[in-house]
Amino acid sequence: MEDTPLADLFEPADRARWLGLVEGVLKGADFEKRLVSRTADGLRIEPLYGPAKPAVQPVREPGPWRIAQRVDHPDIAAANAQAITDLEGGADALVLAFAGAPAARGYGLTAATVEDLDAVLKGVMLPLIALRVDAGGRGLEIARLVKALAERRGEDLATYDLDLGIDPVGVLAATGSLGAVWSEIAPRLAETVAELGAAGFRGRAFLADGRPYHEAGAGEAAELGAVLATAVAYLRAQEAAGHDLDSARDRIAVLLAADADEFVTVAKFRAVRRLWARVEQACGLDPKPLRVHAETAWRMMTKRDPFVNILRTGMAAAAAGMGGADSVAVLPYTQALGLPDAFARRVGRNSQIVLIEESHLARVSDPAAGAGGFEALTAQIAEAGWAAFQTIEAEGGIVASLSVGKLQRRIELIQEARAKAVATRREALTGASEFPNLAEKPVTVLDVAPVSAPRGSNFGSGSAVACDALPSQRLAEPYETLRDASDAFLAKTGRRPAVFLANLGAVAAFNARATFAANAFAAGGIEALSNDGFTDADALAAAFRDSGAALACICSTDAIYAERAVATAEALARAGAGTVYLAGKPADLSEPLKQAGVDAFLHVGCDLLALLNAALRTAMRAPTQQPAT
Repeated sequence: MEDTPLADLFEPADRARWLGLVEGVLKGADFEKRLVSRTADGLRIEPLYGPAKPAVQPVREPGPWRIAQRVDHPDIAAANAQAITDLEGGADALVLAFAGAPAARGYGLTAATVEDLDAVLKGVMLPLIALRVDAGGRGLEIARLVKALAERRGEDLATYDLDLGIDPVGVLAATGSLGAVWSEIAPRLAETVAELGAAGFRGRAFLADGRPYHEAGAGEAAELGAVLATAVAYLRAQEAAGHDLDSARDRIAVLLAADADEFVTVAKFRAVRRLWARVEQACGLDPKPLRVHAETAWRMMTKRDPFVNILRTGMAAAAAGMGGADSVAVLPYTQALGLPDAFARRVGRNSQIVLIEESHLARVSDPAAGAGGFEALTAQIAEAGWAAFQTIEAEGGIVASLSVGKLQRRIELIQEARAKAVATRREALTGASEFPNLAEKPVTVLDVAPVSAPRGSNFGSGSAVACDALPSQRLAEPYETLRDASDAFLAKTGRRPAVFLANLGAVAAFNARATFAANAFAAGGIEALSNDGFTDADALAAAFRDSGAALACICSTDAIYAERAVATAEALARAGAGTVYLAGKPADLSEPLKQAGVDAFLHVGCDLLALLNAALRTAMRAPTQQPAT
């Protein structure tokens, strides 16, 4: 008997057969709505991709990405301790985040002299590590301090793996102002490059930073378009001053935000290299490796249940590394709560060490190559990013587009759609809008006051460029505002705003919707008071009065709703419920329930933020009642 391979016993798998099976499962439901998702920019993501032929893809230079750690303590001695601990603990790159820079988040280095900077980096052998400066509007000033530090130490500036991070366009986008008009700033940038070059500087002077756009809500295409337009502006500034484009491009690096959407983040980082290669080719240059930095996204960080941030930043770091980032800086998981302590910094650092040393994610130069989903998404994002870049160029360039608010308005539209997705929980935020924990224990941050440093600019002293600053916002902030109000109410009254769960029938009947309702109300800081269920409306109404709650939510199955929900709503209204909710949305009963006293339906896809805002106002406005004992 011939031994037939197992695979030959089955029909060949193809898309047509798969679609046939899918249709059977969907049972008439819309394939596009159920299985096709879209990015914030509207780019299509299919549920299934076949293998793809790897596209020609620029990649980072061989070797693992750099593990970068932010040094941002306002006290110079403490900042030095941070740097030494980080390097001894496995980091091989430092980011000097200076006070006043938007990315310093209210803290940052206060070094103002070369002596101060030398003290911050005491014991750090700069030729052995990578160094990136994040100085915001003080970019030119700090660049000269770094130059003076090399001279003070008697070291050759050419031996430093150095990114000075000079980015006046990013400062304009984030703060809304610059110290001079662009026609004055551009020659000053070129002069700084010449001065640094004379001292032996061979690193990247300029940074095209995507964080201001990402934090304002931009999608991948808008972020890439802005970054590309910024980099081109720095190319033009150098060329206008007589620098050749071949050397000018070597002085530019980019920084992209990395978030927890693995597929989109990998594709975005791959796409930026393709886009830059296209710019180089348009300049008549053969493409060279672009220096690409990554920092985990500020907008995805949460104050509530901050341990989930460890998962978010770990996924973001992995995606950035697999996408080809040269360095990755992980924001510590308590970053949104204050200045992170040594433990939070260690967790952020170790997450990358595990990815590189144990998971070996850096051993393959482009692990996404040939994967259908990644290749398709990379191509889509690159195409959309190039279109966004062309739009900015047609508006006169990045500075002109920002100055008249056109780029801001496009990002604002994307952010409005994103905010709606957060409000309806189509974009879920674990620990904030999903699975919140009202009994979570506080975490520690350093007892350091924010630094009152000006966010101005030293890029000039003439007539300033001004525009609408892009907002820096985290997605979870609306839910955190509600939780803060609940905490204040708890501190004042000794109990949280509460909702009584009017459970009907047996546990098996109401449990699913009661759990759903409890989690939903907890996202707004409203405590759910549950029970074993009721069969009698009068007993339920009495239990509601005894609970001391101002809100009630009816929970059970549609079948039980048809029999008893109207009577239950009427009983709760008579009992003095400030607002009556019903978990679910039985279409046939909608009007009778409203007439009986149901004020709102809590269901998947509802505007939960609006519902919780109204619920919290009612709960905190009602006279404080003590539950019966």
